[in-house]
Amino acid sequence: MHFQFKSLLWVLNLFMVCFAAMEAMPTTLEGPFDPKTRRFDPSLRRGSTDLPLDDPRIRRNVTGSFPEQISLALSSPSSMWVSWVTGEAQIGKNVTELDPSSVGSEVWCGKGSGNYTTKKSGVSMVYSQLYPFEGLLNYTSGIIHHVRLEGLEPGTRYYYKCGDSSIPAMSEEHTFETLPLPGPNAYPRRIAFIGDLGLTHNSTTTIDHVTENDPSLVLMVGDLAYANQYRTTGGEGASCFSCAFPDAPIRESYQPRWDGWGRFMEPLISKVPMMVIEGNHEIEPQAAGVTFKSYLTRFAVPSEESGSESNFYYSFDAGGIHVIMLGAYVDYDRTSAQYAWLVKDLEKVNRDVTPWLVAAWHSPWYNSYSSHYQEFECMRQELEALLYQYKVDIVFSGHVHAYERMNRVYNYTLDPCGPVYITVGDGGNIEKVDVDHADDSGKCPKPSDNVPEIGPVCHLNFSSGPAKGKFCWDTQPEWSAFRESSFGHGILEVLNTTHALWTWHRNQDVFRDDVRGDQIYIVRQPESCNPIGQVIL
Repeated sequence: MHFQFKSLLWVLNLFMVCFAAMEAMPTTLEGPFDPKTRRFDPSLRRGSTDLPLDDPRIRRNVTGSFPEQISLALSSPSSMWVSWVTGEAQIGKNVTELDPSSVGSEVWCGKGSGNYTTKKSGVSMVYSQLYPFEGLLNYTSGIIHHVRLEGLEPGTRYYYKCGDSSIPAMSEEHTFETLPLPGPNAYPRRIAFIGDLGLTHNSTTTIDHVTENDPSLVLMVGDLAYANQYRTTGGEGASCFSCAFPDAPIRESYQPRWDGWGRFMEPLISKVPMMVIEGNHEIEPQAAGVTFKSYLTRFAVPSEESGSESNFYYSFDAGGIHVIMLGAYVDYDRTSAQYAWLVKDLEKVNRDVTPWLVAAWHSPWYNSYSSHYQEFECMRQELEALLYQYKVDIVFSGHVHAYERMNRVYNYTLDPCGPVYITVGDGGNIEKVDVDHADDSGKCPKPSDNVPEIGPVCHLNFSSGPAKGKFCWDTQPEWSAFRESSFGHGILEVLNTTHALWTWHRNQDVFRDDVRGDQIYIVRQPESCNPIGQVIL
């Protein structure tokens, strides 16, 4: 009885501490907030160098056909993708593809260490990145394996190995924990959001910080390895690529950086599922007009499971959260396959089961930095009304290499039922942190400065509000609640059907547990912001 009484006191004390914290911390119900800017700290460096290929975190540390670059991805509430690479990639003028059938694709899995009650087989493939131009190098990958584990129980720890037992070449044992089933009372412990990560010394700080925060799911909002930058602004960069390689009409994407990135991420994503969406640095054009080859081959995503016919857009459930991943570099207008799929996906969402509706794509619609300003205005004009109609709660993007959180907004107007848009393109890549704002004196870009690498252009002058008739605001826009030029990542902790804690962690605070770059409770108001109306076609 005494123990039970003490336990009850502990629970009540914890509740009061959490309640007091919630009382002290701002919530979106108090918004809209006056715009706030925290300028770049000049004592910090704006960027850092790429990790060298012989760095212990990215060099190949296995032999023969033993698995490496092991990763997880959600498939369904009861299934998980396991992916890995075997064999050595080749780079040079003449390369020969490996035979995917030469190595098996097996995963052994069970609830106890060393006790594997399930054995599944999957698929394997290779890809090549070809540049038949003087001075550029061709590449062919190792063998990439994808196996889908099915029939998993929610909230359960599993132990697994992957590889080919007939060689034998099986990996060491790894573990993962499944997420809760869709439902209004169960949510992932923490979800990490990372954008524009790259493979620099700043990237290592970001991932070390993420790992320390112990997420149960990782969302990458595009621009992952920056392989296409390595021979320009990257580690072996030429200051003028067209000068160094005058016969090359396209820029070489140095694919060994993808292998290094897979090794760099393995300690985290071999135990925590990672969901990805493409960014512009995944386009990677090669000969014959081929694009996105590495992204499409290396990552398993639940496209088929969510009714999508494309790995460029898909959705999944994470407990009581429905997450929609959209493609900014494939057709998104109202006649497109992506739009038709999005309508169907939104129609199927049951907010009694998954109260929270979160969307993510690479390029932000709301952005007050000079970099990429209004670059994806066309996408906003095509899709924003649909997302607003179905009352999407939060939208995450990257692309801009800084942090920005918006007030709730719709069509550039403050709206208590609009989503909270958050930009987290500050993962640490080689291109440095963005510091200029479009409202700074002399920093308003010309419309021709920011043009999508794929897709149309729809730049506009504002038709109402303080910036009426202008392309840029003269002060920080009212829809921009907080912005700061620092590297970092975000953590979302959904607490219940209406409250979620959002925290932005800056890299410079990695050793300071008491410091947060930004923190706020995002509060849903389903009673006043119900999804209504006809589908917009």
